[in-house]
Amino acid sequence: MEMGKVEKYIREKIKKEGAILSILIDPCDYPLPQKAIETALAAVKGGVDIIAVGGSIGAQGRLLDEVIEGIKKSTSVPVTLFPGNIATISPLADAIYFMSLLNSRNPYWISQAQALAAPLIGKMKIEALPMGYILVEPGGTAGWVGDANLVPRNKPKIAASLALSGQLLGQRIIYTDAGSNAPLPVPTEMVRTVRKAIDVIYLVGGGIKTPKQAGEIVAAGADWVQIGTAAENAKDVKKLVGQFIKAIKK
Repeated sequence: MEMGKVEKYIREKIKKEGAILSILIDPCDYPLPQKAIETALAAVKGGVDIIAVGGSIGAQGRLLDEVIEGIKKSTSVPVTLFPGNIATISPLADAIYFMSLLNSRNPYWISQAQALAAPLIGKMKIEALPMGYILVEPGGTAGWVGDANLVPRNKPKIAASLALSGQLLGQRIIYTDAGSNAPLPVPTEMVRTVRKAIDVIYLVGGGIKTPKQAGEIVAAGADWVQIGTAAENAKDVKKLVGQFIKAIKK
């Protein structure tokens, strides 16, 4: 599959700046769509590189479209979809995390949902970012929904094996995720082990609450860090995102 505009942007940013930061906006976690939009735009002012919109439950339909449309009216930063299922698709997005949940017990989350969604994604001409998704303990809502055989936090070699299998299957991005609002992020020892096993883009998310944690994860080998709850709960999103950017960039 030919590399699209958003993936080229990601690669160029990582090459130039050392690492990138994305923010996950789950419209269902905000009291009003406007609040979700405002959080995303404040993150842009703080220097965020990508805005992901979606979530594990309920982020679909008019709500999804409204939030994406509101964000895109005021910024040129790429807006990607973080799909919780086949309904988390919007023609307004620039790209989609086309994820296969590599450690799911249910083949639906490995390949069937992707097969159901692919014709629509192709018809809408949404850029697909081929991504191997790995859920690490505790896994959060995504772990429950995706029926994941969660990778134990003290077993980094399991995560590395899953990541390498994803790379060998042709996935150009690997994503290890501890789940939304996890008490702790993916361990740095696991990040180091995964990094040694793969040479594709490496994204880490879930439970990253502080710039220090983000910096440590990038130092351990991640190319890309994603935050969500930290920004959602922040009093000053622009300031917090700026601190994250400072912590992860060269």
